[in-house]
Amino acid sequence: MARYLLRRLLSLAASLVAASLVIFAVIEVVPGDPAAYMLGMNAAPDTVAALRESLGLNVSLPARYANWLGGMLVGDFGISYTYKVPVADLVADRLLISLPLAGLALVLSTAIALPIGLLAAARRGRWPDYAVMGGTQLGIAVPNFWFAMLLVLAFALHWRIFPAGGFPGWDAPLMALRALALPAVALALPQAAILARVLRSALIETLGQDYIRTARAKGLTGAQALTRHALRNAMIPVLTILGMQFSFLLAGAIIIENVFYIPGLGRLIFQAITQRDLIVVESVVMILVFAVILVTFLTDLAYAAVDPRLRTRG
Repeated sequence: MARYLLRRLLSLAASLVAASLVIFAVIEVVPGDPAAYMLGMNAAPDTVAALRESLGLNVSLPARYANWLGGMLVGDFGISYTYKVPVADLVADRLLISLPLAGLALVLSTAIALPIGLLAAARRGRWPDYAVMGGTQLGIAVPNFWFAMLLVLAFALHWRIFPAGGFPGWDAPLMALRALALPAVALALPQAAILARVLRSALIETLGQDYIRTARAKGLTGAQALTRHALRNAMIPVLTILGMQFSFLLAGAIIIENVFYIPGLGRLIFQAITQRDLIVVESVVMILVFAVILVTFLTDLAYAAVDPRLRTRG
């Protein structure tokens, strides 16, 4: 297990270095001068040059990359061009919103997907299976931002159960959870549809294995064989989807956060792009890439826990 863990850690480090090179190269070639954008079109050239020097934009690209990467290794992500505060503080404040939102959405999607996936597999070829497959197909097809607007119309404007947008802060936990409820549902339902379909397919494949027939021959009911034996062996593809979903919910909630005016990481990166705040964009994207790679790493460890044979393969 130690060798398996070391190989995965080396792979994680190599992926992070490669990702940092790609992120820096792509963002730095985007047209537009942040200093000129901040001062306006009529700014004097010497004023722009002075601001570029104060922001560290006048040094070579390799030096800027080395400074950026070295700072990140010690937790220093630089100073935001726009907000004039450390990027680490900006990210920490937004993570306090985006992480609970992603976690809540993942819990909701799993709580919805597991029972309906089990139901569809247990009643394969019958009306519950057809209902689940039809409902999940609709859940995948409907864009989550359109569904989010429907939720606002129904639960915020018509019934006035939840707020339409904004975030009051964690000083009032119940109010904060109410503010995150609709965004979490908007994010969770499409992911629940995907997870339910994957679980159903994995369970149906597992139910055809010999050990399931042996379990049934020993007297287990269909439900017992499904939950005690088939479910665990169908968890590898489910764990893959769960890992991908958490990464998406954390990194891909830009539209939902803007629909609900939630000041999370998604909204921060959207504002940083429009304001040409390159240091914020680079740092936030790198943090999101790190989150994705870390979740993949943890998913690999979960694979090894579910199926010990994988420890000697990878």
